[in-house]
Amino acid sequence: MKRLVFTGLCLLLLFMLPGYTRAQHSDTTTVKTGIIQDPRVDQLVNKHIQINQADKTMDGYRIQLFSDSGNNSKNKAQAALDEFHAKFPATGVYLTFKSPNYQVRAGDFRTKLDAQRFLIEISAEYSNAFIITDQINLPKTNN
Repeated sequence: MKRLVFTGLCLLLLFMLPGYTRAQHSDTTTVKTGIIQDPRVDQLVNKHIQINQADKTMDGYRIQLFSDSGNNSKNKAQAALDEFHAKFPATGVYLTFKSPNYQVRAGDFRTKLDAQRFLIEISAEYSNAFIITDQINLPKTNN
């Protein structure tokens, strides 16, 4: 009998306790929270934003068309750049020097799939071209 009474009281408390706790909270009270932080945190965040706005590049892919070192390599690279630009004027083409090589790379592809599509398109004329990861220019926005 004691066990039955004890079980009944436990069940009664179990069912009444959630209602009791809800009754203690009033919907008319508002809780205000705030963040206490060092003002230098805002300065660092603003500096980070300025740096990112100044950098107009991102990680992406380009097609390497030409790489050469040695005598007259700069002239050969410029000729390769001019030839590519004449055939594909809508695609950006870039001449860079990374010691000791002059390199000609084309495109600003955000995904490797886009770069592969373009590589297939130009593979008949540039059979030695290949995809390379590089810093690409951000797409132009129309603001």
